[in-house]
Amino acid sequence: MAPRPVARPAWLARVHGRGWALVPIGSIVVVVFAIRYVSDTATGLTWLALIAVPILAAVALGWAGRGSRPWAALLAIPLFLLAWLDKTSLAGEASGAVLSALSCVTLGVLLAAVTPAPWLKAGIVLMAAADSWLVVSDLLQAPNAALVAAHPPAGLPQLQSEIFGTVSMGYGDLFVAALLGAVLAAQWRRQWHAALLTLAIAALFDLLFLVIAELPATVPVALALLVTEGWQRVSVASRRRPSMRADAIPRQAR
Repeated sequence: MAPRPVARPAWLARVHGRGWALVPIGSIVVVVFAIRYVSDTATGLTWLALIAVPILAAVALGWAGRGSRPWAALLAIPLFLLAWLDKTSLAGEASGAVLSALSCVTLGVLLAAVTPAPWLKAGIVLMAAADSWLVVSDLLQAPNAALVAAHPPAGLPQLQSEIFGTVSMGYGDLFVAALLGAVLAAQWRRQWHAALLTLAIAALFDLLFLVIAELPATVPVALALLVTEGWQRVSVASRRRPSMRADAIPRQAR
């Protein structure tokens, strides 16, 4: 489910500003260093995800996603139950990943509502740059392992990270993809083109797993954003040139 364009609620208009563009990079850098140096951070994030993810997923199904309906918010309940009661199967793991992805849709829509689009796009690129730096400098592996290892009690599902078979992704990897969808939500063609381009770039990027054990999954999203932005600028420029030449002809005739 892709983020949909929404009118900014009045209560969000009061906090609109460029500073929110720091949320994407902060969501990865602050979390990584907090897990490294502040005890029980991973446990706290596990509880936060367990409570917030199902609620945000319900909001996405009922309001924030394309094709959302108020009654669809109830679908978050069976998804959560499946992720809890059958968490060792692929179906249970997929349900947990879907819940996390839907929660990111809601967060992306809310963040896009309070952040100017150019600044949020810059925030996506900065997040990918920070993610790459953390992976290359070997600062991400230990905090990520601690977060994956954190388990809530009573066999409740782990929603702070996504595991599907042998594939493991961080919550931030889904969050940045939702941000890209949210920032392009007003132009649904560009949104879907960017989604398809992200999938294509990610498929090529994953070939690096043949020689590298860990990759920053935020990079394909940032590259897709840069490509779509560049293509948009080229298209606009090409449309302007003929009209400029047409305007010049009558002036010369006079």
